[in-house]
Amino acid sequence: MEFEKPFNALLFLLVIAVLHADGMVSMGFATGEPVYVGSETCGGCHPDQFEAFTEHSKKANSFTSVKRMATKLTPEELKGCYGCHTTGYGKTGGFRSEQETPHLKDTGCEVCHGPGSVHAESEDPSDLNAVIDVEDCMKCHNSERIGAFNFKPLLYGGAH
Repeated sequence: MEFEKPFNALLFLLVIAVLHADGMVSMGFATGEPVYVGSETCGGCHPDQFEAFTEHSKKANSFTSVKRMATKLTPEELKGCYGCHTTGYGKTGGFRSEQETPHLKDTGCEVCHGPGSVHAESEDPSDLNAVIDVEDCMKCHNSERIGAFNFKPLLYGGAH
């Protein structure tokens, strides 16, 4: 299904309204700093990639792993999990909690591609990290995590 530009603009304005009501304006929108908008927003213009990601990527439901482990972890260890298993944790407009920012609770498009608010408005690919390489993966799939969890860096996240 292909969306028309007026629909995209309406979708973006709706996202802005929801984020404003959620207090996100104070976390970046007011300053023009890019913020995280969630994978569903990306899916409005990129439905094929969104569908492939949500159906085939392990990352699309990564918060389930965090919840499963939460009782076995210290608060600091849990924050470490949020850094890779949620979208934008600790960054402007990123994940804060499952209750406050449920649309960012899983690892989504913006973990690899960066905050999408500017791109969602401009539709310009240069407004985000459009080309992913191993260095991008190494933010989470690094030697420390590979040793602790037997994770391997990957370039195919299920969407592209």
